Amino acid sequence: MSKIFNIFGTNAHEMTKKLLEASEAFKLVTPGKNVALKPNLVVAGTPENGATTHAGVLSGCIEYFFEHNIKDISIIEGSWVGDDTIRAMRKAGYDKVCEKYNVPFYDLKKDKIKSVDTPIGQIDICERALNAGLLVNLPVLKGHCQTVMTCALKNLKGCLPDREKRRFHSLGLTKPIAALGAVLKSGLIIVDSICGDLNFEEGGNPVQTNRMYLGTDPLTIDTFGCKLMGLDLDDVKYIKLAEKFGAGSSVLNESDLINLNEPENAGEYPRPSGTVAGLIKNVHENSACSACYASLVRALYVNSKGRREDIYIGQGWKNSKIPDGALGIGNCCKNASRNVKGCPPSAKDIEEKF
Repeated sequence: MSKIFNIFGTNAHEMTKKLLEASEAFKLVTPGKNVALKPNLVVAGTPENGATTHAGVLSGCIEYFFEHNIKDISIIEGSWVGDDTIRAMRKAGYDKVCEKYNVPFYDLKKDKIKSVDTPIGQIDICERALNAGLLVNLPVLKGHCQTVMTCALKNLKGCLPDREKRRFHSLGLTKPIAALGAVLKSGLIIVDSICGDLNFEEGGNPVQTNRMYLGTDPLTIDTFGCKLMGLDLDDVKYIKLAEKFGAGSSVLNESDLINLNEPENAGEYPRPSGTVAGLIKNVHENSACSACYASLVRALYVNSKGRREDIYIGQGWKNSKIPDGALGIGNCCKNASRNVKGCPPSAKDIEEKF
């Protein structure tokens, strides 16, 4: 299944179930095998801050698999070296999910380790991740201070013991992340892009996208993430290297993208704050949906130097005159003399018009 299923909205639980239903994900589970859900729980913080996977993604997965008589499900994760995993899971509300569905949570910092041969030598990996019948990778699409972006491939780093995480940093992250993706296979990936941080893996400058997407190839998933964030593949160097190592394919065709609903389902973008507010000082917004506005914000962040022209965005401009020379974002502003087509356009599409 090389397709990417894409959905807009604000209810993580319902969006997750719809993605799983559309893709018939239950067919990926071999009878008698277990399912391990691996979220992004890097720090003890709330998902609204842009760093961690929403609890609704987990509950949506659990309900879906339960409904298909797949009962052997667990949640596995190890937060970053400087934080406590159990404290982080409680802060994110995962404890309530585990209690409601009677699903165990395993702190991978306490797990047994197996040394695995990879294209760059041996890497120590937690056994619960390696032994999963179906490893379901549940990353957050967000910026990263060292690797520029973090999504499917980078999220697997949580399946390592702390000493190996430290070693990854000493090796520069790019090569070990690519090598890890070649030997630790995610059978299913559901990306929580409801709210991801602009440029930092620990959150603090959230960008409300109100989007989620599902696929089975981590490289295709990460390639799509680059497009949404206005990045070139060369900006996220581990993707092409992982492809050389046999982790998957970075080829992304528009025909492979299946939209389950329309961007209008994403709702309007909330009032910007912090760094995001500074990026949009020349933006004239009128009833813009979150998906379109988030693309603009990310494009402005990637290519913000010297951006002084007026930019118009939102459904409210459909029947209004947009001044000559201004840039209109999306199909709602197609009456602008300069326009970025799309509903929504990606950050990369917008950036190329600057």
